[in-house]
Amino acid sequence: MKKYYTRACNFYYNRTSQENIKKNISLPISGNKLISFDTIEIISRSGKKKINIKDINKLSSKLKKKVLIDINNISKVKKIPKLKFNNLPIFMGVLNMTPDSFSDGGQFRSKASAKKQINKLISDGAKIIDVGGESTRPGSKEVFQSQEWIRIMKVMSYLKLKKYFVSIDTRKSFVMKKASNFKLNLINDVSGLSYDKETINFLKKSKLPFVLHHMKGSTKTMQNNPSYNNVLLEIYDYFEDKLKLIRKKGIKHNHIILDPGIGFGKNMKHNITLINNISIFHSLGLPVMLGLSRKRFIADISGQNDSNQRIGGTVSSCIFSMLQGVQILRVHDVNEVNQGIKVFKKLNYI
Repeated sequence: MKKYYTRACNFYYNRTSQENIKKNISLPISGNKLISFDTIEIISRSGKKKINIKDINKLSSKLKKKVLIDINNISKVKKIPKLKFNNLPIFMGVLNMTPDSFSDGGQFRSKASAKKQINKLISDGAKIIDVGGESTRPGSKEVFQSQEWIRIMKVMSYLKLKKYFVSIDTRKSFVMKKASNFKLNLINDVSGLSYDKETINFLKKSKLPFVLHHMKGSTKTMQNNPSYNNVLLEIYDYFEDKLKLIRKKGIKHNHIILDPGIGFGKNMKHNITLINNISIFHSLGLPVMLGLSRKRFIADISGQNDSNQRIGGTVSSCIFSMLQGVQILRVHDVNEVNQGIKVFKKLNYI
């Protein structure tokens, strides 16, 4: 039986969006009236077509039912405890307390340098601090769980004292449990909860929000010629299947963020396809996060114009993603991305 997918497209912003919603011309993304859409793309593995939302009644009854469910998921308000989605995007600031992360390894290993970076990220506009003690760059090797915890425990008391929204970037339930004794608001597991079989049990017991991430293969193998028949729809199906499994395991809450994993088992073409069509994931009814910061695809596109921090490519891809309603952007250079988005909004949203 043919399977259909619904992607929101043709977006409106700020005042125009609010006026169109009032006139019932467009529908909000995630309940946010500052961004809305009036067209959907109905996709299958054999083709796709775009229709205006006013023409949904012309669809067959079965397809209409599917599309209306998807549109409701796209439009409904998304909720993560202690996060507000009224001023998007939300910045997740990266704090790598590792010696070997792909772009900033070794810079924030000491307690003093890490604390200084935390304060800078918050000052620059980050609402989430994502602390990691194990590199997951392509080809990286596994770190013992005790070593990973030793690296990040240096700042946990400080984060608890400051009352910041804290995310732990880890694949290991041991580290999650240790961190939960301090202060923990979010689990960011790049393995899609697959690395450690105890992770789902921990999440069920703790009821913590988490990021459901896609990665093809392991960190050692993920960039060894990754291939897909249809990267966009395969990752959508992956999320659907994972969510069903999570429900079967007893996790009933919707405090889940989806991250299709740019650069995690994808080549440049895969990454571009995902970013270009990222709004398809809104129809799963959960907030969407992207990690675009300093990624390899920027170098692949820019060629001789590549740079060490890849700030230009990071800013442009973040703005592009924001314009498709992506709620959370995981970035290293919060100030520069925030600056670019503020200027863009002022020039385009009035």
